[in-house]
Amino acid sequence: MRRARILAVTSEMLEEMPVAKVSLNELSRRVGLAKSNVLRYFESREAVLLQLLDAELHEWAAQVDAWLVESPADCLERIAQVADVVASSIAERPVMCDLISAQSAVLERNISTEVAVQHKYAIAGEVETITRAMVRALPELSNEQAWQVVAYTILLTAGAWPQSRPAPAIQAAYDLEPDLAAGQMDFTETLRDLIRVTITGLLASA
Repeated sequence: MRRARILAVTSEMLEEMPVAKVSLNELSRRVGLAKSNVLRYFESREAVLLQLLDAELHEWAAQVDAWLVESPADCLERIAQVADVVASSIAERPVMCDLISAQSAVLERNISTEVAVQHKYAIAGEVETITRAMVRALPELSNEQAWQVVAYTILLTAGAWPQSRPAPAIQAAYDLEPDLAAGQMDFTETLRDLIRVTITGLLASA
């Protein structure tokens, strides 16, 4: 119950602040435990955030699995449908996007091998769920190709999410000089287009 409470409070904090500002001290205060007690359940701040990412990925995979269904539409239409479902479902999860963006550079830097193994197995399981769902909706893709699409999508999310959420000074520059904002991207549209292009390219090169 305490582990679940710690994860729930961490999720609430991420709705208010970026990953970098989530501290063990503030988390402990909000949970109502001493910092040392929080560390009894999680070995570090990063371990808390990684387990939260695992939970977010599990919920996302279940959602995609439910949404990606067989369709009588032609191949190009189904590619567009798959890209839309995957991109839209990711965009609905800002906490997950924040965590994915910080995963390699921050969250995986202060953890034990045991936590790393658990985390990587958790990710592999969710990727496999989405891979199966993608092949079901788009049987033209092989399992390997669908796995590539999912892996690339996570990488694209890590880069596109922070790019679509500019810092206050950058946003102020865009507001002041609209010409500078021409390259500012819409996250959902960009991710949808990139997923569609990735699938189309993999099928064309097969």
